[in-house]
Amino acid sequence: METFYKNITLRPTESSDLETLFQFQLDQDARHLAAFMSKDSTDKSAYLKKYTKILADPSTNNQTILIDKEIVGSISKFILDSDAEITYWIDRKFWNHGIASKALVKFLEIEKTRPLYGRVAFDNLGSQKVLENSGFKKIGSDKGFSTIRQAEIEEYIFIKSA
Repeated sequence: METFYKNITLRPTESSDLETLFQFQLDQDARHLAAFMSKDSTDKSAYLKKYTKILADPSTNNQTILIDKEIVGSISKFILDSDAEITYWIDRKFWNHGIASKALVKFLEIEKTRPLYGRVAFDNLGSQKVLENSGFKKIGSDKGFSTIRQAEIEEYIFIKSA
């Protein structure tokens, strides 16, 4: 039986969170679903350097997702080609417990930028459902090269307006 956690909180991501978040994104199944990651995403020093810089960028909103005091993931708004986009990552051991959906609802309460876009690999059904359940609408698709899958794949584009 699935456990649905109620005590999910967000707080601004701290540099001390990066070690844990780095470990989460090494999971091969999660990487496959994410599809689009930097070439050096398994290089810890490159990851820490990149995300330390991102945390200092005032145009981003980086939040760590907690259950009680345990880090279970992250959620962020960032700017890509002048569009505000959202990204999130949940530790795989917490998948299918409603955590991403609850975290996204909480995030949308504090991040007021609209429109807000989300991009999801065509076969990442869980993430598509998270976005749809939070009021994002599918508005199109694009193709891009997945460094993880080493192939061009389709991704769906979602938008959250007002």
